[in-house]
Amino acid sequence: MPGSLESRYIRLEVISGKNLQVPSWRIPAGIYISTNADSRRCWKSAISVLSSDESAAVGRHCDSVKSMDTFPSSHASPALSVEIWASYEAGRMLGSGEVIGKLQMSWDELLDHGDEPFSPPLYNTCDNQDGALSDSLVDCEIARDTDAGHAQFAAYVTSKTTSVRSAILDHATALTNLAYARLQGYIRKDLQDIDTTTSLFREALALRPQGHPDHPLSLYNLTEALAWRHKKKSTAADILEAARLYHELLPLCPEGTCLRSVAAGANGADYVINGCNNLPIDASDGGIHLRRVVLELCPLGHQHRPRALYKLSRSLYARFTQCGSIDDLDESIRLGREAVSLLSEGHPDCSGYMNDLALSLASRFDHQGKPNDLDEAISLYEEVLRMRPVGHKYRDIPLDNLGRALVRRFNRCKDIDDITRAISLYREALTLLPPGHPHRDITLNNLGLALYTRYNKLHVIEDLNEAIDRYRESLRLKRHDHPGRHLTLSGLSASLCSRFTQTRENEDIEEAINLCRESLVALSSLHPDRWFSYTWLKGAYLARYRILHDPADLSLAIENFRLASGHPTQGFPRRIRQAIGWARQAEVYQHESALEAYQMCFELFDSHVMTRSSIISRREAATAFRGAQLLPVDAASCAIRRDNLRQAVELVEQGRGQQWSLASRLKTPVEDLESANPNLAHNYLELSKRVSNAAQSSATITDRAAADRAATKYRKLMEQWEAAVAEIRNLQAFSRFLLPPSYEDLQAAARQGPVIILIASQYSCSAIIVPTSGEPSHVPLPSVTLIDLNNLKERFARAIRHASIMGPKVPRNDLIVLLRTVWKEIMLPIVNVLEHVLELKHGSRIWLCPTAAFTSIPLHAAHPFQTNADRSKEPCLEDLYICSYTPTLSALVRSRQMMKKRVAPSFVTIGQSQPGAGKGKALLTVDSELELVRKLVPAMANRTTISGDAATRAGALEALEENTWVHLACHGKQDSTQPYNSHFVMRDEHLTLLDIMEKHIPHAEFAFLSACHTAVGDKETPDEVIHLAAGLQFSGFKSVIGTLWEVDDAVAKHVVKAFYENLFADMEDGRVMDCTKAAWALNRATHTVKTKVPLEQRMVFIHIGV
Repeated sequence: MPGSLESRYIRLEVISGKNLQVPSWRIPAGIYISTNADSRRCWKSAISVLSSDESAAVGRHCDSVKSMDTFPSSHASPALSVEIWASYEAGRMLGSGEVIGKLQMSWDELLDHGDEPFSPPLYNTCDNQDGALSDSLVDCEIARDTDAGHAQFAAYVTSKTTSVRSAILDHATALTNLAYARLQGYIRKDLQDIDTTTSLFREALALRPQGHPDHPLSLYNLTEALAWRHKKKSTAADILEAARLYHELLPLCPEGTCLRSVAAGANGADYVINGCNNLPIDASDGGIHLRRVVLELCPLGHQHRPRALYKLSRSLYARFTQCGSIDDLDESIRLGREAVSLLSEGHPDCSGYMNDLALSLASRFDHQGKPNDLDEAISLYEEVLRMRPVGHKYRDIPLDNLGRALVRRFNRCKDIDDITRAISLYREALTLLPPGHPHRDITLNNLGLALYTRYNKLHVIEDLNEAIDRYRESLRLKRHDHPGRHLTLSGLSASLCSRFTQTRENEDIEEAINLCRESLVALSSLHPDRWFSYTWLKGAYLARYRILHDPADLSLAIENFRLASGHPTQGFPRRIRQAIGWARQAEVYQHESALEAYQMCFELFDSHVMTRSSIISRREAATAFRGAQLLPVDAASCAIRRDNLRQAVELVEQGRGQQWSLASRLKTPVEDLESANPNLAHNYLELSKRVSNAAQSSATITDRAAADRAATKYRKLMEQWEAAVAEIRNLQAFSRFLLPPSYEDLQAAARQGPVIILIASQYSCSAIIVPTSGEPSHVPLPSVTLIDLNNLKERFARAIRHASIMGPKVPRNDLIVLLRTVWKEIMLPIVNVLEHVLELKHGSRIWLCPTAAFTSIPLHAAHPFQTNADRSKEPCLEDLYICSYTPTLSALVRSRQMMKKRVAPSFVTIGQSQPGAGKGKALLTVDSELELVRKLVPAMANRTTISGDAATRAGALEALEENTWVHLACHGKQDSTQPYNSHFVMRDEHLTLLDIMEKHIPHAEFAFLSACHTAVGDKETPDEVIHLAAGLQFSGFKSVIGTLWEVDDAVAKHVVKAFYENLFADMEDGRVMDCTKAAWALNRATHTVKTKVPLEQRMVFIHIGV
């Protein structure tokens, strides 16, 4: 350095500083260098912590800082002082923050060092063993630490010369520095006031809105203050607000930055998450929203995610119990499954999470009636019980919950072992809950319910008396504001009502009624549990009516039936049971509300079944209710007895064919709608397609979690579909779009001839004839009862089996006797009305629409087998009329509508004479039958044959889709336990009814099913018409020949030959192939083969459709 000492200058460059730790563990926004020479302080500003891709600061340690300055040297100054400061107001105010390093050295030492890089003996203030902060942070005169900010703000206020923007920013700086200094004082217990500190941070945040560069820092400052206040005061609002702020903050902090590492750390977001997870369950919308916020703070892999999932799951479940939304319950189960899956085996929370998942599953079983949910819940409860062996502190919980699940299963399956074990579990749980235990009242209530349930099965009075005692004890332990008190009130009411029916003590029934009224007072109008109060109050009024016969009690009972079955927040299964009970009791006491009750049943059934995504699950839902299969015919009988034949037709149609009508909604033609409103039509068709695809895909899912997701997706799509339908109905011309058809709509089925609906009800058996025009006719069948029909059905089955082993020439005397009975008792009264009232000409077509037991009786074969005095034979039904069947009137209407679309005929014959191993015996005449049919089909039709190895499931399905006419010869089997599994036997796999139903073949016309059991119905469902022939009609075939029982292929070919010869007899004249002639051709064929084919093999073939 040339020249004199006085003229020399020193250039000081701080190249780097390593491991400089911020003593207060705050996050510095920037690093500043302060030098002091000749008592002159100089600040170097705008030196920031480097970003993460430049070897940045990690955590709160500053790994790299850079600065440079130039000073005049002076031998008069004994030393140079350099301070490194961490500031929290980057680019704003200087003179605030914390000292993180110092250098003190004489000028001589500095000058002697020369130009070499200089590593001064920096020291960190945090090296103090007691962790003391710098004086500037703990000085009681806190304002001095924010002097710069206050000074500039004061200047603005007094002189108005500073820009508004600068003043506001400086004011935020001052507030932040002041608040932070106060916070440090609070942490060190030098200050007791945290509320003012929080307010200062909040005010600073308001001055730094979204988009401001210091907005994230101010968010963090406020969360820190809230967290400290929560530690001190345990105020839930603070920790919840902190969660919301972190939810906003973390997305603003890129991974790898200082702020991110601190905000997401143990003392940041993790502390807040833990605090929120320890709060009690809040089922309000706001509470659930905050639970969602907390869950978003816990991404996949986060240590607190399982508990966040669990807490949100329980909050949703709590809201479900209050509001009854199935969406909440489904989401609760989904979240609960994930939470359980994330816990390792042996985790202390595992049993609790599994227990509450089972609770949600059991509740969904109550709400939707899915048996799989109850089975899974029981399995989970059993596992929880295993995890909490004898001696475990909380063993009483799985004992109690498993008991409740077993009571549910007993109510469904009636296995006495379930209810016996449930009572045993409750008794064990009570031994673990001595008097004074806070949960004892719950187990007492549940034991009372189990005892009452067993009493209803076994009628042991000791069970009933103990149930009442247990309920009373539970009630005494419950405060008046206990959330479950209404259930105990309802249970005690039901038990007292049952005892009243035994003892007729008025005190019991009066108390029962008052208890139910009290339970209603405690519940909001839409609380799901009001259903229980309505149900038991109905039972009490009905019990009193049976003893005292006061009409007012019957009216009150009916009103509570109405309220229970219509309660919108309770699940469909419980509401349906009440609606069925309402219909039954209204019939017993001849109450005027019976038809309303039946209508309610059908509407609830429709809504319930449509919640199921697959066709098979819809049938399971429909068959879960005892006695439901008779509702359609009982409803029709009720309307007939009230002289309302039109409504009788509407009700029997609405109740029967439900499976077909639900599925057909998604295939409804919309040509008229497309003309009126193309956009609505397009939206409806697209949604119908999506719903149908969702239903088909869900049928193959076996994983429970995946099935839940598919069910939720399906339900959401159904909600959109229903909204689209509602929008269509707003159009005046489409106000009844997809609603149950009116009588006028259904009468279109009789356009080509009358339709005869045969009603087999426990209350009356009769027929309704729907004519081509005009009013329906009622034909009483006074000598026929439902019991008679069931006996007749069994006798026919035995006679058919017996005939199958008889020689072809042996008279079928048993069958002849039965067919005479059918003629005399059933069909002759109908024929008399057809001939003398409707004046229907002989040779005309008629359609039979049998219900219930009538579906298993060969009505078309009714025959007097009588010779007149002039030796002429009395005509049988098929001598008088051309008989066809239809599963429902709607099916026939739909087929007629689809007849408008005709295409060039193509005919395929499908046969399988050699099914795979174990699938049935070889059919020796199939190949010759196929060849016979192929020769009889007119040349105008494009003819193909599929047989042998080509006759596979896929090959047959493809042939059904590509051809308009089909002849199918193979083994056929009706599955009595699951009719949708009824099938044709192909070479590889079965061609099932479900396979056929999933196809939509609008151009199809005719199918001849030369196979066994293709038109035998399903006796378990309210619509006994689920069979292969009906399935083909549903998929698009307008005219179908099916079979009622086993076909003898050796003689069936005679019927087949005669049928096609008659059907195509006049084709040489250039006429088109006409499937509407199939019924006439079958009638002629059975007459033609009388001498060749035994009676039971002539009767086996029936015609269905147009």
